[in-house]
Amino acid sequence: MNTADLVREIAAYRGRPLTLMEVCGTHTAAISESGIPSLLPPTVRLISGPGCPVCVTVSAYIDRLIELATAEGTCVVSFGDLLRVKGSHGDLRSTEGARVEMVYTPFKALELAENDPDTTFVFAAVGFETTAPIYALLAEQIIARGLKNLKLLTALKTMPAVIRTLCAGDHAIDGFITPGHVATVTGSALFRELAEETGKPFAVAGFTAPSLLAAILALTRSAGKASLFNFYPSAVTEEGNREALDRVNRYFEPCTAAWRGLGAIPHSGLRLRDEYAHLDAGSDALTEDHVPAGCHCGEVIAGRCAPADCPLFGKACTPENPFGACMVSMEGACYHHYINDRR
Repeated sequence: MNTADLVREIAAYRGRPLTLMEVCGTHTAAISESGIPSLLPPTVRLISGPGCPVCVTVSAYIDRLIELATAEGTCVVSFGDLLRVKGSHGDLRSTEGARVEMVYTPFKALELAENDPDTTFVFAAVGFETTAPIYALLAEQIIARGLKNLKLLTALKTMPAVIRTLCAGDHAIDGFITPGHVATVTGSALFRELAEETGKPFAVAGFTAPSLLAAILALTRSAGKASLFNFYPSAVTEEGNREALDRVNRYFEPCTAAWRGLGAIPHSGLRLRDEYAHLDAGSDALTEDHVPAGCHCGEVIAGRCAPADCPLFGKACTPENPFGACMVSMEGACYHHYINDRR
């Protein structure tokens, strides 16, 4: 079915009102940039979920990074978005005396540590099942190279438990566009199990407008039924990437994780196994979350409100002056609602 036919079929939907959630932050970006919300009938509403790793990271984790970055002889290594997320008393970028290296790949941390053995480097390892294999490889290389001055501060999340939490929440979600990148690692079977467990339809989608529109159409046609569709077959198989999963399981194990807006969820995170605890920079018990006054990021992440419903959106909170993490990250719902004028 071509794009025009997909749009026409979706517009012809005459069933009950539906709320569909795209879980993935990259899907939020693709949906916003392609103008898909303007093509939907009033009875089909899209909401964003907890699929942006920077957005769901709680303030206690940022506070720990700042503590490390300001400690003598220590340098935090991080991707750029995380530097602007506020902790309880500021962010990494603006904290006086914080020593921070922004990188585009975690493996740059290996080079930094080898070239400066007198400094302890801490990599800020945030992400989902998609990036966990990369951090497993990083841990493997730290050990192989005998580096004693490179550690990880982890805030790794996994999808199944948080989706179960959303389904058990106080707002109705009628179907899920599942995270395409995550599914390339986990496989689609994971979401088949969730569909059967929750009685809801799930559609794995790629990042093009036709793939996303096909997912939306399938969800409207299958509302109220436990179903799974795969519209990303070029990258997603039933069993997933076995090698990546095995490597993650070698270095990490499931744990309770704290999510902004959703609290602590059992079995929704990954921590370094005990035999690799010497690589950890103090990741345990980072659960507190202090959201700036007036910020509704937690409600946006949980799907309880739209970004434009936040009183700070587009006023005190903009991409140039972000209050909440959802406006900081280029995968954040508030960021994309703002730059694509989804109000």
